[in-house]
Amino acid sequence: MAETFYDQIGGQEFFVQLVNHFYEGVANDDVLRPMYPEDDMEGASRRLAMFLSQYWGGPNDYELERGHPRLRMRHNPYVIDEVARERWIACMKKAVLAMNPEPHLRDELWTYLVSAAFAMQNTESSPAPTE
Repeated sequence: MAETFYDQIGGQEFFVQLVNHFYEGVANDDVLRPMYPEDDMEGASRRLAMFLSQYWGGPNDYELERGHPRLRMRHNPYVIDEVARERWIACMKKAVLAMNPEPHLRDELWTYLVSAAFAMQNTESSPAPTE
Protein backbone atom coordinates (compact mmCIF):
# COMPACT_ATOMS: atom_id res chain seq x y z
CA MET A 1 0.00 0.00 0.00
CA ALA A 2 1.40 3.40 -1.00
CA GLU A 3 1.90 6.00 1.66
CA THR A 4 -0.46 8.96 1.53
CA PHE A 5 0.75 12.54 1.32
CA TYR A 6 -0.33 12.78 4.97
CA ASP A 7 2.06 9.98 5.92
CA GLN A 8 4.90 11.27 3.74
CA ILE A 9 4.82 14.78 5.18
CA GLY A 10 4.72 13.68 8.81
CA GLY A 11 1.08 13.05 9.69
CA GLN A 12 -0.93 14.85 12.32
CA GLU A 13 2.12 16.27 14.06
CA PHE A 14 3.21 18.06 10.88
CA PHE A 15 -0.18 19.70 10.41
CA VAL A 16 -0.51 20.69 14.07
CA GLN A 17 2.91 22.37 13.97
CA LEU A 18 2.22 23.98 10.59
CA VAL A 19 -1.01 25.49 11.89
CA ASN A 20 0.68 26.65 15.11
CA HIS A 21 3.27 28.53 13.03
CA PHE A 22 0.50 29.94 10.85
CA TYR A 23 -1.51 31.29 13.79
CA GLU A 24 1.60 32.92 15.26
CA GLY A 25 1.55 35.09 12.15
CA VAL A 26 -2.20 35.63 12.28
CA ALA A 27 -2.01 36.77 15.91
CA ASN A 28 0.23 39.66 14.85
CA ASP A 29 -1.59 40.61 11.65
CA ASP A 30 -3.88 43.65 11.80
CA VAL A 31 -6.01 42.43 8.87
CA LEU A 32 -6.41 38.75 9.77
CA ARG A 33 -6.51 38.89 13.58
CA PRO A 34 -9.95 40.60 13.79
CA MET A 35 -11.48 37.66 11.90
CA TYR A 36 -10.81 35.35 14.87
CA PRO A 37 -12.71 35.73 18.13
CA GLU A 38 -10.30 35.99 21.06
CA ASP A 39 -11.86 33.01 22.79
CA ASP A 40 -11.68 30.79 19.70
CA MET A 41 -8.08 31.01 18.46
CA GLU A 42 -7.34 27.59 19.90
CA GLY A 43 -10.49 26.15 18.34
CA ALA A 44 -9.69 27.70 14.96
CA SER A 45 -6.20 26.23 15.12
CA ARG A 46 -7.49 22.77 16.00
CA ARG A 47 -10.10 22.84 13.23
CA LEU A 48 -7.62 23.93 10.57
CA ALA A 49 -5.16 21.19 11.60
CA MET A 50 -7.98 18.61 11.47
CA PHE A 51 -9.15 19.86 8.09
CA LEU A 52 -5.68 19.81 6.52
CA SER A 53 -4.96 16.38 7.99
CA GLN A 54 -8.17 14.98 6.57
CA TYR A 55 -7.72 16.68 3.20
CA TRP A 56 -4.28 15.12 2.78
CA GLY A 57 -5.32 11.58 3.69
CA GLY A 58 -5.35 11.53 7.48
CA PRO A 59 -8.21 10.66 9.82
CA ASN A 60 -11.65 12.09 9.09
CA ASP A 61 -11.93 13.82 12.47
CA TYR A 62 -12.91 17.10 10.85
CA GLU A 63 -15.86 15.58 9.04
CA LEU A 64 -16.96 13.64 12.13
CA GLU A 65 -16.96 16.82 14.22
CA ARG A 66 -18.01 19.48 11.71
CA GLY A 67 -19.57 17.70 8.76
CA HIS A 68 -18.72 18.63 5.18
CA PRO A 69 -16.03 21.34 5.12
CA ARG A 70 -18.14 23.87 3.15
CA LEU A 71 -15.16 26.20 3.17
CA ARG A 72 -16.73 29.01 1.15
CA MET A 73 -19.86 28.99 3.30
CA ARG A 74 -17.90 28.95 6.57
CA HIS A 75 -15.75 31.88 5.45
CA ASN A 76 -18.58 33.91 3.93
CA PRO A 77 -19.26 36.01 7.07
CA TYR A 78 -15.79 37.52 6.74
CA VAL A 79 -14.66 40.12 4.23
CA ILE A 80 -11.87 38.33 2.40
CA ASP A 81 -10.48 40.68 -0.18
CA GLU A 82 -7.17 40.67 -2.02
CA VAL A 83 -5.36 42.19 0.97
CA ALA A 84 -6.69 39.56 3.39
CA ARG A 85 -5.94 36.80 0.88
CA GLU A 86 -2.35 37.97 0.44
CA ARG A 87 -1.85 38.32 4.21
CA TRP A 88 -3.17 34.76 4.68
CA ILE A 89 -0.78 33.51 2.01
CA ALA A 90 2.14 35.37 3.63
CA CYS A 91 1.40 33.87 7.07
CA MET A 92 1.04 30.41 5.57
CA LYS A 93 4.23 30.78 3.55
CA LYS A 94 6.19 31.55 6.72
CA ALA A 95 4.60 28.53 8.37
CA VAL A 96 5.44 26.19 5.48
CA LEU A 97 9.02 27.48 5.34
CA ALA A 98 9.37 27.00 9.11
CA MET A 99 8.31 23.38 8.72
CA ASN A 100 10.77 22.81 5.84
CA PRO A 101 9.14 19.76 4.23
CA GLU A 102 10.85 17.94 1.39
CA PRO A 103 10.68 20.07 -1.78
CA HIS A 104 8.25 17.87 -3.71
CA LEU A 105 5.88 17.74 -0.71
CA ARG A 106 6.28 21.47 -0.07
CA ASP A 107 5.43 22.27 -3.68
CA GLU A 108 2.31 20.11 -3.68
CA LEU A 109 1.14 21.53 -0.35
CA TRP A 110 1.87 25.08 -1.44
CA THR A 111 -0.04 24.72 -4.71
CA TYR A 112 -3.12 23.64 -2.76
CA LEU A 113 -2.80 26.36 -0.10
CA VAL A 114 -2.51 29.18 -2.61
CA SER A 115 -5.41 27.79 -4.62
CA ALA A 116 -7.53 27.56 -1.46
CA ALA A 117 -6.67 31.14 -0.50
CA PHE A 118 -7.84 32.40 -3.88
CA ALA A 119 -11.02 30.32 -3.60
CA MET A 120 -11.89 31.89 -0.23
CA GLN A 121 -11.67 35.46 -1.53
CA ASN A 122 -15.24 36.72 -1.57
CA THR A 123 -14.90 40.38 -2.52
CA GLU A 124 -12.68 42.44 -4.78
CA SER A 125 -11.66 45.02 -2.22
CA SER A 126 -12.37 46.15 1.28
CA PRO A 127 -15.13 48.67 1.76
CA ALA A 128 -13.94 52.27 1.82
CA PRO A 129 -13.61 53.69 5.34
CA THR A 130 -16.51 55.82 6.47
CA GLU A 131 -15.98 59.18 8.08
